[in-house]
Amino acid sequence: MVFKKMLSALGVGGPSVDTVLTNPNTRPGLVLDGQVNLRGGETAADIEQITLALVTQVEMEAGDTEYAGAVEFYRLPVSGPLRLEAKQEMSIPFQLPVPWETPITDVYGQRLRGMTMGLRTELAIARAVDKGDLDPIAVHPLPVHEKILEAFAQLGFQFKTADLEQGHIYGVHQTLPFYQEIEFYAAPQYAYAIREVELTFVTNQQGVDVIIECDKRGGLFTGGHDTVGRYVAQHAEVDQVDWRQQVETWLAQTIASYTSHPGFGHPGFGHGGLPGKQAHHGGHGGHGGLGGLGGFVAGAALGVAGGMLAGEVLEDVFEGDFDEE
Repeated sequence: MVFKKMLSALGVGGPSVDTVLTNPNTRPGLVLDGQVNLRGGETAADIEQITLALVTQVEMEAGDTEYAGAVEFYRLPVSGPLRLEAKQEMSIPFQLPVPWETPITDVYGQRLRGMTMGLRTELAIARAVDKGDLDPIAVHPLPVHEKILEAFAQLGFQFKTADLEQGHIYGVHQTLPFYQEIEFYAAPQYAYAIREVELTFVTNQQGVDVIIECDKRGGLFTGGHDTVGRYVAQHAEVDQVDWRQQVETWLAQTIASYTSHPGFGHPGFGHGGLPGKQAHHGGHGGHGGLGGLGGFVAGAALGVAGGMLAGEVLEDVFEGDFDEE
């Protein structure tokens, strides 16, 4: 797909850039490849650098305020200094590695409600940087992710929404400054104990840390609370495990992990935000769930929310049009 935009910051008659993705669909640990096509303007231009960046939307906190901000989480320079003559056409091929921890945006071809992801092209010229194109991309689950998501659906959990939270998860090696939460309404057989479940994947080359957070119901004399369980699944074991049974075991252990000392669980487990998820924002509103994996359906594929990060208004980063030629 080709997404075109004149580099307005360079003035009328300046160079233009087209970013062409061979395929906008990818998975964590793979690559996005394509080419950056340049066309010279009315006069020659000295370009200082061309950079590609993966950009997404993250829920953040500032004091008592929560907002959505644009976060750039991977950058790849694709060109150093070069001179583009008037009307000259130039094509620069690229291969951009997709980090293992990149969050999932699509399941079985359908966008997860609440998820946005784009590849931004930046061109630096004459001491100015133009953001250029923002091309939407789709990040699909790896086989181990799919098996676990299927198990939740088979057990009757209803998808609610998904988002990215700023912060780190205690005890997990994490390279990105945020983590994904895929939220479910509790399956009927678990409704006596829990209201909702939040599922987080922190993926690496060998496997994935699976973090399950249960919103546990309170009893007659006790209030409700969250319990967090952390487990590990290996890519190599994807076809050797009964994943429905495995998820049932994980859920049982997570529900039972709360002790009489709030804030502490079994080794490898956390409770609430400490020592579970740091900078965790608690419950979130969302759309009503649809049954099974069919519930992983997007509302607006690339919705825009307010917020600023490093001086950027989100709607300036996620351009609302995404005009497609």
